[in-house]
Amino acid sequence: MGWKNALTKTWLYRGTLHGVAPDDLSTLLALHAGGWRWGEKYREIAERAVSLMEDGVYSRAEMRKIFAGEYDAKTIEYAFSPWGGVFCELARNGMVAFRDMTSRDFDLIDAEPTLTAGEVLPVLFRRFIAAYGPATIADAAWFLGLGKERKQELAALDLDEYSRLEIKRTAYYYIDDGADMGDIPELTLLSGFDPIIVSYTERGAVLDPEHRSAVIMKSGICLPTIAVNGRIAGLWNIKKGEPTVEFFANQPKRITDAAHDMAQNICWQTRGRI
Repeated sequence: MGWKNALTKTWLYRGTLHGVAPDDLSTLLALHAGGWRWGEKYREIAERAVSLMEDGVYSRAEMRKIFAGEYDAKTIEYAFSPWGGVFCELARNGMVAFRDMTSRDFDLIDAEPTLTAGEVLPVLFRRFIAAYGPATIADAAWFLGLGKERKQELAALDLDEYSRLEIKRTAYYYIDDGADMGDIPELTLLSGFDPIIVSYTERGAVLDPEHRSAVIMKSGICLPTIAVNGRIAGLWNIKKGEPTVEFFANQPKRITDAAHDMAQNICWQTRGRI
């Protein structure tokens, strides 16, 4: 409850937006903190954007108008891109975040990382494995936005503290806490960007290659999906206030009826809230 205002929306890993507990933001940002990567011209624009926010201007659209007479159109488009522009760099350094989870305006924040990347990496790797394990080093590197040049930082961690299994000569790490995970449900509706889709580099265990383009758009958006016995079997959504359900192949009537009922129930529960 209250997630729209309780969480801070900002860019973290892989250039994507995440909802983050404000007290946790400094730790999460430390993995990629440090320096300005865009050149002096864009640093100057960013510093002036911060000054404008100090004076009460928080809208990216308003800033585009203010800067329009001073820079060419290409520079303005790059600096204030809908994908983030200079605000991505300001956010990476803990200076700016969106006002709340639904706002398009920004606020100045104070979340400058105080730890080094080396100090937070073991913590973040453990969080990843605890949430998504069994998972590979490559999975963690992808999720945390570590490129090939930094992937070895994960391999250098103390991995002996984790349980391990091997499938097709690939090591998967997990935390064996003795918990009973139960059986995989026959039918599950997964949200857009559900971790079972976005947290792994190799998704063959849950998603057939021929259905990948239907689930993951070229823009990187992952649509809400339907899992049947743990494998992605279709898509669902709420469009214009009504639930939609689409399977990739014929399913038993009890499955299709149950999927429609579950989508309808979500539609009723969220009506007027999303």
